[in-house]
Amino acid sequence: GNWRNTHIGLYDLQTKQNEHLYMFERDLRIISCSVNNERTLLAVSFRQYTEEERVSRLLQSVSKYLTLLIEIHPVNNVRVLKAVDSCVRVQFLYPVEGRNTSTESRLLLVSEDKYIEQFDIRVVAEEEHKVVIQNTGQLPRARVADDLIWAQWDMMEQRLFYIVPKESKSTLKCVQFYPDENFNSILESHLDISVNDRQLKLVNFGYDYCQDQDVASKSLNLQVFTSKAGGLCVCCSLASDIPDEIMYSIYFLHKGYNKTFTVSLERTESHQLKEVAFMNLDYYVAAYLPGQFLHLLNIQHPDLLCYSLFLTGEDARIDVLQNCSIRSPLVSTVLDCHIGSMYAVSISDSALLQFLQNSKRDSERLAALHCALLHFRHTEGLEMQIIRWISENLSTCHSFDPIQEFIIASLYCRMCPETHNLDKLLPYTSLLDWIGIIPGVTCATDIISLPVLEFQNSKGFWEKLNSNLESVKYAEPHLHYHNNVLRREWRNLSECSFGDFCLFTNQREERRTTAYLRNIFENAKKVLSHLDTWDSEERLVPLFQEEDYQQQLLMGLMVAQLKDHLMRHLQYVGKKKIDQIVLDYVANLLNLVHRIMKEVWRRYQLHSCIFCFDERGSTGEFAVFHIMSRILEAANGMCMPLPPGFHTLHLGLGVRCLPLHTLLHYIDNGVLHLTETCVRKLLKDLDNTEKNEKLKFSIVMRLPEALGQKVRQFWNHPINTNFIARKYVKLLLEKLGNRQCSRPIPERPSVPVEFLPLNYLTNMLAEIENQGVHPYEKQGHVNVRFVEETALKHTMTLLGLKYS
Repeated sequence: GNWRNTHIGLYDLQTKQNEHLYMFERDLRIISCSVNNERTLLAVSFRQYTEEERVSRLLQSVSKYLTLLIEIHPVNNVRVLKAVDSCVRVQFLYPVEGRNTSTESRLLLVSEDKYIEQFDIRVVAEEEHKVVIQNTGQLPRARVADDLIWAQWDMMEQRLFYIVPKESKSTLKCVQFYPDENFNSILESHLDISVNDRQLKLVNFGYDYCQDQDVASKSLNLQVFTSKAGGLCVCCSLASDIPDEIMYSIYFLHKGYNKTFTVSLERTESHQLKEVAFMNLDYYVAAYLPGQFLHLLNIQHPDLLCYSLFLTGEDARIDVLQNCSIRSPLVSTVLDCHIGSMYAVSISDSALLQFLQNSKRDSERLAALHCALLHFRHTEGLEMQIIRWISENLSTCHSFDPIQEFIIASLYCRMCPETHNLDKLLPYTSLLDWIGIIPGVTCATDIISLPVLEFQNSKGFWEKLNSNLESVKYAEPHLHYHNNVLRREWRNLSECSFGDFCLFTNQREERRTTAYLRNIFENAKKVLSHLDTWDSEERLVPLFQEEDYQQQLLMGLMVAQLKDHLMRHLQYVGKKKIDQIVLDYVANLLNLVHRIMKEVWRRYQLHSCIFCFDERGSTGEFAVFHIMSRILEAANGMCMPLPPGFHTLHLGLGVRCLPLHTLLHYIDNGVLHLTETCVRKLLKDLDNTEKNEKLKFSIVMRLPEALGQKVRQFWNHPINTNFIARKYVKLLLEKLGNRQCSRPIPERPSVPVEFLPLNYLTNMLAEIENQGVHPYEKQGHVNVRFVEETALKHTMTLLGLKYS
């Protein structure tokens, strides 16, 4: 103040005003202060005199530092808590919100002499909400920690992390303070960090610029970060013997390993080189060196380097933070210690999308893609921009499939927040390994011992951390759902249609009974019904408009396999909840494919119906066909079902866009799948010109047996008729086997034919028909008479004669 008074106030985030708490009528160098939850008690630590002042005033016996406890509502008594020559920091404990704790407050004192103790302060309420300290004698106290070299206060969760040096290694411990109890040591973890002969370093106990500058060169640059999902990270800056090289380690305690990064700096101005600042961005830990780099590491999946976003140059610039005197006291919050300002830090949507679009390396693209999906949380508008980027960069990503990563990562981000431990069971990437590198950065990974937890009935973070540690013990990668069993089952069952399954169930193992298959298809119907309730708008893309037994089979199998997988590890969730999770997962998968198609459809301005085979496809249709081919490739790689109608639409675009030899090549190699809907329309709509006959015949010759029986009847052409007759004869003879005719061949009322081989063949076929062997039971018009007439017509045609 103007009269050299020292005022203490509390800033209100809502009103943007300071609430005045207390005033000293002298100019004090305050080191630390804290107010209790009810704003009735104030703890203040300040320096009384400097060493020079004590000598000049002959005050050797007077303490250098003083710690006071003050009643401020009303302003009344002042108690001396500490009068020592070492610096002291103060911090009141805060109970959970909504709990009335006005009769008791607890205060932490952190001494420069490397110990922490807790004071219990009881108060008595008087009129008009006034309180006074009840304790008339010395306040009760308890020792919390001794011999520590580093400590950090977690104000939001009321946790104290501290490090105790032990020989060449150090031990990280954590004390949890509870509203209804005292405190409990809950964590212990051994770290390979040497902290011997170093001064005490305090994090989040207030900021004393002069003292911290003096301690910085001798103390440990280390910070502990926690995440909502049970992640626990220790970030530490290391000394390097090589100039222009920065080293830092991230201990992922919830994963059981640490990663040490070595960064070679591009610009080597020595006066700018300072220690790395660490920031907690909840899903990410950031290592930041202004003017050099910004390294974002995914806390939940730090195993693959491709999920670390390493930015340099202009991309690594954080607005207004241009120096390294930075702390991260809260999640997504940064304190600039140099100017005393606190900032909220968030990832810029536009900057992240721009970086994704401009990236030239696969490592950058993949990391930015996952960061965007995790950060945006399936915001529809931004998700559409990602889909557009994917459609434009299908051929530029060489080490990963962007469609696969988009679908798997999107499903992971959508599903995991709903159920505890689901993140350990669902896949989050299509990659099993990553051999790419980040230029200028080397990484060494070391296995570390898992932390030891001691807690009872503790919910929230500690329960999730314990769950993460348990999954590491049981080899976490093996807990994630894999499609190996699904792929094998799919291959075994996809060779037959649903009707064939029912015929041969008695000859197959027990699980392939009719009931099992009926249950599989019932699962698929539930998925499609579930999907219909989500998408009420008229579908732009002609999908979900036909039955596709092959895709329904794959849907049903995925539901069954995923349900079995979750039931093994989430038994406590309940069958009904797991059924819902699985249906949501598969339905979301189909919906994501549909969303990709819908965005591509809009981009190239295609109509809702394109099944007109008498015209060639446009440039836009060819582009969509190419994207659909990549979607199919991605689906095959993941053994993932596609929306019913996808293969029909793909084949229709292929007929319109591809030359015949390329079309047939795609069919033969499984890129295009012949579907009943498309083939039937093709045979009915195209006339019998020479070009169209060649196309139709090529398609008919490639039809699977079951499908061919259904659609060949729609092509009224001599070639097709001849083919049907030949097939009928072949099947009759095959079904006859070695059986002999049991009685003489009867005379048949037919047109006399003077061609004895044909007479003999038709009579033998008629006898076989009389014995009840009918390969085409569903097509009554195919019989011996049909074969005879077809043979005569074909013969007369070959001879150039007119048949009557």
